[in-house]
Order: sequence, then C-alpha cells, then structure tokens
Amino acid sequence: MGSVESYATSSGKRYRVRYRTPDRRDTQKRGFRTKREAEDYLAGVEVAKLRGEWVDASRSRVTVGEWSQEWLRAQVQVKPTTLSGYRHAIEKHILPRWGRTRLADVAHSDVQTWVTTLSSSLGPSAVRQTHLALSGVMKFAIRDGRLSRNPCDDIRLPRIVKRRHGYLSHERVAALVAELGEQGDVALFLAYTGLRWGEMAALRVKNLDLAKRRIEVEEAVSEPRGQLIWGTPKTHERRSVPFPSLLVGPLSVRAAEKAREDLVFTGTDGGVLRGTNFRPRFFEPALGRLRETDPDFPVITMHDLRHTAASLAISAGANVKAVQRMLGHASAAMTLDVYADLFDDDLDSVATALDRQARKAAVTTRSSGPGPTLFDCTQLSDTLRL
Repeated sequence: MGSVESYATSSGKRYRVRYRTPDRRDTQKRGFRTKREAEDYLAGVEVAKLRGEWVDASRSRVTVGEWSQEWLRAQVQVKPTTLSGYRHAIEKHILPRWGRTRLADVAHSDVQTWVTTLSSSLGPSAVRQTHLALSGVMKFAIRDGRLSRNPCDDIRLPRIVKRRHGYLSHERVAALVAELGEQGDVALFLAYTGLRWGEMAALRVKNLDLAKRRIEVEEAVSEPRGQLIWGTPKTHERRSVPFPSLLVGPLSVRAAEKAREDLVFTGTDGGVLRGTNFRPRFFEPALGRLRETDPDFPVITMHDLRHTAASLAISAGANVKAVQRMLGHASAAMTLDVYADLFDDDLDSVATALDRQARKAAVTTRSSGPGPTLFDCTQLSDTLRL
C-alpha cells in the first residue's frame, strides 16, 4: 500500500504520493494541491494494479508521431496497398493534429472533435480509414503497456452510403468492347472473369490454360501513390477461374510469341498495364461516347466490370459458392452481402416454387381418400397473398 505525505513549496503546502509499481519499483507523483486529491490518485493506482490496468506514466509520454512510426513498422501482416493507405492517413491527417501530442494527452472528446472536422472535408470512407489508423496506433500502445484505454473507442463516425453497383448486360458489354477498339479485350476479359484490375495486370502467360479455359490467379500488382508493388491476391489465396470460349481468341492473340513469364496484358510501352493510365486514356472517353448515343447507358467504373461478371454469372444460374470462388471472396456470406441486390428476383421465384409445391401437396392429400384435407388450395393462396 502506498502513502500520502505533505511537503512545503514556495507556493504553499503540496502533497506527494509514494507507491510501488507492479514490478516492485518505488516511485512517486508530486504536486497535488489537497490531501484528498492525493488520496484519490493513490486509490486509483491501487485499483488499476489489482485489475492489471496500471500504466507507467513515463511510458505514455511518447508522442503520437513517434509511436505511429513504431506501429507502422509492426504492420508486417498487411498488404502493401493497405500499409500505403495507413501511411498516407498518418502523414496527411494524423501527424498535423496529433504528431506532437503525448499518448496520455489524447482525449476521447478531442478525437471526436477531430473526426467531426475531418468529415467536413473528407468522404466517409476516408474518415473511417484515418480513424482506423489512429485507433490502431492507440491499441498498439495499450498492448505495449503505455495506455490503459483507447481514446478512439466509441467515436461516432460518418455513415457510408453504399453506391449501387453498375451492371452491364451482355449487349452493353459488347458495345463497350466495340467502343474501346484495340483495347476492347481488356473490358471483355474483366466482364467475363471478374478478376480485379491488379490481378489482370499481373497475369502471366504461364497462368493461362487455353485448352481447359482456366486462369490461375497467383499474383497481383498495385500502384499506391504511383509506385508498382507486387504481391498476392487480395485474400492472399490463389484461385482457379474459368472463362468462356469467347475469350480464347483474344487471349491467344495477347499471349502469342510471349515467354511463360511474360505479362499477358501490357501497356503501350510493353510494361505493366496501369489502371491510372487506362482509365483516362481509354475507358472514360469510350464511356462518354456511349452515353452520348445512349443516355441510359450505366455510369460505371472499371471495377464495376467485376460486378458485371458476378451479375452475368448469377443470371446464368451460377450458385453463390461458385461465384464466391470465381471472385476470390473470403466467404459465401461476403458474396451474398456484396451482391444482395442480384438475388431480389430470386425471392419471387422462391414464392412461386413454394406455391407450386403447396398446391401439389394439397392435390395429393385430397386424392388420398375421404375425410378432412390437410390443405385447402383457395385458403392457402389467400394466405400466401397476405
């Protein structure tokens, strides 16, 4: 148990608290104006020690700026693109506000004010990403025994309104392919395989099996802040993706006279096909021309071609598990969550099938002999309509 004692200063009597840390070091805290304040502090220390929540105040004096660099160095498990996003959030938004602030001085109310201010200039997704980075820094400090609680917990964040996916029909995929001209096979490939742009750009000749119409997705390339970074696909798992025969011709042309390690899709300079170049030079102009002649043509992004692949597969009768494997989602539940709107029409077919089976059961029951029937088709239909 610690103790409270007074001492004299030029400003009058003050109180110090002496106590022993969990690792049995004697320490003290000075400067309390009243004995009650000192006793309350000591009581808090003892309770924190019993709960295993005690934090050495000297260890929480490190600044957010210093500790954020330690946190970044510890992020060995995340993909390079994710790490680049964290680094950008820290350098652009966290350091200007919190860089010189000590960990112990970051208050929950101040974090909420900061998040609210960010929301006036950034989109909801960017605000959440920035908050996630700061919260990660604080969690890392807790695990290292520098903080007892996370001031970023229970912050009110802006709500993300999901944008409705843009889906193209087979006819509109064909129109886009035609409008893109020599680059049309890029859109055709994305719309009928569902690969992410980085997976397509990293595809090598050795990953193609034109006879079996299979693609082995083993690698992906991204370009955060303009820098090319090679790595594994988003879920870190390789997968085999089937493709329709209409892609055999274009892929054969792309792979012709190339070595096994060569990239299938390349830019005009023979290097990696960069989405940041393809979009403004080819994709957006083609989309603009299509909308001039067809104002109802969906406003889509290049990533919407992946959504189109999911839509076309589901409309062709593919089950959720097959679509999940094709797209490389972590689970079928994720596929259902992302593409819930594509299954709306299935609800009508479920009701129709239930009605058909119920009527069939009612007829079978009626023909089984005299006596009360289990089903009455008229009443059942009325009930289903309710």
